[in-house]
Amino acid sequence: MPSSTTRTLGPDLVLTGRLGKNIDVLVVALSTSEDGLELVITDDISDDAIASELLDAFEIVGATGKADELTRIPAPSGLAVNSVLAVGLGTSADIDDERIRRAAGTAARSLAGTDTVATTLSSLDLAAAAEGFFLGAYTFTEFKSQLSAPGPDAAPLGRVELLVTDPRARETKAELARSVALAESVAIARDFVNTPPSHLYPEAFAARAKELGTAAGLKVEILDDKALEKGGYGGIHGVGKGSSRLPRLVRLTHAGGKRKSKKVALVGKGITFDTGGISIKPASGMENMTSDMAGAAAVIATVILAAKVDLELDVVATVPMAENMPSGTAQRPGDVLTQYGGITVEVINTDAEGRLVLADAMVRACEDDPDYLIDTATLTGAQVVALGNRTPGVMGTDEFRDRVAAISQAVGEDGWAMPMPKEIRRELDSKVADLANVTNNRAGGMLAAALFLKEFVADGVEWAHIDVAGPAYNTGGPFGYIGKGGTGVPVRTMFAVLEDIVEKG
Repeated sequence: MPSSTTRTLGPDLVLTGRLGKNIDVLVVALSTSEDGLELVITDDISDDAIASELLDAFEIVGATGKADELTRIPAPSGLAVNSVLAVGLGTSADIDDERIRRAAGTAARSLAGTDTVATTLSSLDLAAAAEGFFLGAYTFTEFKSQLSAPGPDAAPLGRVELLVTDPRARETKAELARSVALAESVAIARDFVNTPPSHLYPEAFAARAKELGTAAGLKVEILDDKALEKGGYGGIHGVGKGSSRLPRLVRLTHAGGKRKSKKVALVGKGITFDTGGISIKPASGMENMTSDMAGAAAVIATVILAAKVDLELDVVATVPMAENMPSGTAQRPGDVLTQYGGITVEVINTDAEGRLVLADAMVRACEDDPDYLIDTATLTGAQVVALGNRTPGVMGTDEFRDRVAAISQAVGEDGWAMPMPKEIRRELDSKVADLANVTNNRAGGMLAAALFLKEFVADGVEWAHIDVAGPAYNTGGPFGYIGKGGTGVPVRTMFAVLEDIVEKG
């Protein structure tokens, strides 16, 4: 697969206090209020006359300032740029960091083929503008030949000069450095998800995780298929044994905590391709199951980010990787497997495989005695039915679930707390084993999956499960800083939770 350590993941982002030379486009913002259309531009860039001229010009061409609207005009003679692009922020009272992040992403996507731009969005919120421009400019063209690869006029945006009041301030530099590291990690997760299963299979995925983890200073451990079978990882082995490309379990450790620091375990579902196994999926849309390892991608990217910014916290990622294929060696509906730790599970549906690999990994993660456990997965189609394509479902122990959901909403990934009704748990009882891997009906499928996983969380561990079946992979049109394909959700949520734990415990 392409190397995220060598390829350019996004544009160069630099701080500046004034409009420099050789700027192709100046990106400004328009908003609306009771007084009408308003232009967001700093005094350091232009005097009142130029600002007034720009505002008049945008009004003449019909700009409204509504969210994400793009309006481009030739630059007035007083500005040393070729053109000015205005992106709408909507009503002034509704402007927040996510609105700015999305506006910056929308602008970045529209500026393909542009070398250098400057922007005043950074004067409103530096971090949001930086992340939006970086992620909006992200592209994945590693498997396009010269026949279809974008030419220079469609190349991603190359450089963004972020206008701020004091570009030399230590706090400003630190804020940008954090935002770049965060955006790069989201892009790493996107790269993993966007790499086709022909090139990203368990062995290759594990090797790539080791390469990135080692480069970031993480301790890396890999269990191959023989070690998994010998070690009693019945879920991972059972799901992966139907493929000729056998499973792996990867452990990545960031030991950044102090003596009294909290310890956090991260677990991510890494099904590199999901046919459904013997309970095979319909052919239509099955190609999108290349994204079924998005949880693993997000977890790997998050622990790498924790190491890059030297987060004062112990973080251990436990990542099961398997390919779910039908064959003569695949597990069958009706089989009983023994999960790591001893719980037996009747496999009613082999397409409910994600919870089987997660269960093994969660038990192993809990052996490290973490204070908190976060698992994430493209786990259930029921998540999309319940919450749509952009809203992750968050389940778990009540207090930590609500904390994770609130943080997710604050960073713009919009996780939503969901219950785990006791009456659904009874439907997971099996006549022949400790548990069945699915209930006998479709009601509350996302909640049933979380209730299954709950059985594998050690007592006393605060736990959150994030189902990102829809949000992790965008099959629709681009929007904001999200393109088609892998989105990187929920990297920003998990990292923000880690930072919150460092701050508050």
